[in-house]
Amino acid sequence: MSISRWFLGSLLVVVLAGCQSMYYGAMEKVGVHKRDIMIDRVESAQDAQTDAKEQFESALEQYQSIITIKDQDLADRYDKLNDEYEDSKAAALRVSERIDAVEDVSEALFDEWEDEIDLYSSAELKRKSQAKLGQTKRQYQKLIKAMRSAEARMQPVLLAFQDQVLYLKHNLNARAIDSLQGELGSIETNVAQLIAEMEKSIAESEAFISSLQ
Repeated sequence: MSISRWFLGSLLVVVLAGCQSMYYGAMEKVGVHKRDIMIDRVESAQDAQTDAKEQFESALEQYQSIITIKDQDLADRYDKLNDEYEDSKAAALRVSERIDAVEDVSEALFDEWEDEIDLYSSAELKRKSQAKLGQTKRQYQKLIKAMRSAEARMQPVLLAFQDQVLYLKHNLNARAIDSLQGELGSIETNVAQLIAEMEKSIAESEAFISSLQ
């Protein structure tokens, strides 16, 4: 059974890789190269991170409001916080999907670049191209590291928000709100760290795009 699952998983990877290769080939025929696709996907990931940063800030503001503003309906507080949590979870998923897309096209671009280096007849041009490839790979590694670091920061924040949403759901009473007060500092710290990582990743995206243009 495990061998069958392994085989099906491997087959799916091959099929998806083939689909991506066909996509890149079709795009090149209409003048859109992997470099262009990569820039577009980095910009798309950058946009998703910016949206996620703003969403997490909004979620934090909502969390702060439910424990500081008195005379609110508790069920209404729960609904508002849960909506923010669900929006934050969706924003985090979009970030992950767009980072995956960046990694996919980067692998194809670098593989193509390495293959084409072997086609040079000029040793000097070949050396320069290899140096440029190495430089671009180093810049890309900084970019993807920053993106994945920001992505990783989202999960602890989401888990913390999930805990508070569930606790509020299960304890719709004034004492539940009082107990949430103690968690505010921790969540504020986590969101601040997340936003810092997001901003760092966005800056790396801008630097990488500038290096390719």
